[in-house]
Amino acid sequence: MAEFEPVQISSGSLTLEVLPYGVTIHRFLVKTGEQTHDLVLGPESPDGHKTQKYTNSIVGRYANRIPVGTHVLQRGKYTSSFTAQANENPRVSLHGGPIGLDAVVWSIAKDPSLFTEAELAKLKAADPASYAIFRYVSPDGDQGYPGKLTVETLIALVDAPSADASVVDERSLGAVTIVYRAKLNDQATVTPVNLTQVKRFNRSSRRFSDSPFKHWGFNLNASLPSHELTIRGHTLNLQTDHLVVRDADSLSTGFASTAGDAVHTHDGKQIGVRSPDAGYDDYYLLKEGAASAAPTRIESAAFTAGLDLISDIIKAKYDRSVAELASSASGLKISFDSNQHGLMVYTNDLSSASRGARKLAHGGSGVSGHGDAYGPGDAVFLEFHHPLTAFLEPKNKDKEDTLLTSDEIYHNFVRCSVALVGN
Repeated sequence: MAEFEPVQISSGSLTLEVLPYGVTIHRFLVKTGEQTHDLVLGPESPDGHKTQKYTNSIVGRYANRIPVGTHVLQRGKYTSSFTAQANENPRVSLHGGPIGLDAVVWSIAKDPSLFTEAELAKLKAADPASYAIFRYVSPDGDQGYPGKLTVETLIALVDAPSADASVVDERSLGAVTIVYRAKLNDQATVTPVNLTQVKRFNRSSRRFSDSPFKHWGFNLNASLPSHELTIRGHTLNLQTDHLVVRDADSLSTGFASTAGDAVHTHDGKQIGVRSPDAGYDDYYLLKEGAASAAPTRIESAAFTAGLDLISDIIKAKYDRSVAELASSASGLKISFDSNQHGLMVYTNDLSSASRGARKLAHGGSGVSGHGDAYGPGDAVFLEFHHPLTAFLEPKNKDKEDTLLTSDEIYHNFVRCSVALVGN
């Protein structure tokens, strides 16, 4: 399996092209009548992801930023330590270190070990073309992280439910569900784990590319003929009430309420209305109880053959949503649910059209460095993951601390439902 040869996953109106290189979603195609939309930005050529980093790929073992240095880890009866390696600047380790899981080749898991018999039976009852499970084994000490870690990622497409006569202004087109599972192969240890898909941008000469899919760089208008590329007219609705306060290097210093904050209250307003001058690049915390109650860790003793955490998130009819992005121009709406407690929102304002390539389907030349790549405001990225460096906060000890022990299996899901509104 070539690293840049797309694995095609198809069901109904939806098709994904996923690369073994970094489990990268190269294309997210949605068929609406005679129009086919590609909802995610990126290079035209699959191998362009090698240089156009962090574009709809998975991150390293830990999403977002960690202070560089050695950190002592403790969860329950287990203790270890790890040294976060600098890659964004001397103070910051970004997305798991210099060589993350985005820059390695994953294999197709023919015999998955991190999904139960009941879950696999549910998947096998579906069309085999509608899902794939990717696997990678990260060695002990990888980028400074303790423990040999097996990671498996399920990407599944879900058919649209039968038409509901009571819903006259919205038609479901199906959904994408991504499930991340991870387990330490070593005994009696603990390691940080906080996975997501990522975004890309370039800040300055001193900063490297940043992330994402889950989650992903979206533009719901980009495939429309003769239409402005910007997402500033898209509407965004988030079930959030706090955002992270960050220092000059974007390291977390705590949370601030968004109550009464017109800029950071996303209640269906257009993204470009009451937005910061530099656009959005913010981590938002979901309201208490908004995230799915599905566990983020499973005790090994409870990980039995009959356990099934998949059926509910790959069913056709699904009503939960913690985030919605919509475009009146295309009529498309995407709705998200997750068991993660927050998400990054980034509007691509630190990018430059002079770097990278833009897809032909989005009106670009497809040629890197041609000067017609994606620029500020050309995409919005939504990355669902737990709060930044949660394991450094004493109040999180032995709770949602983003630490995984040898006695647990990591479980993280994001579901993206696609609908056509007003058509």
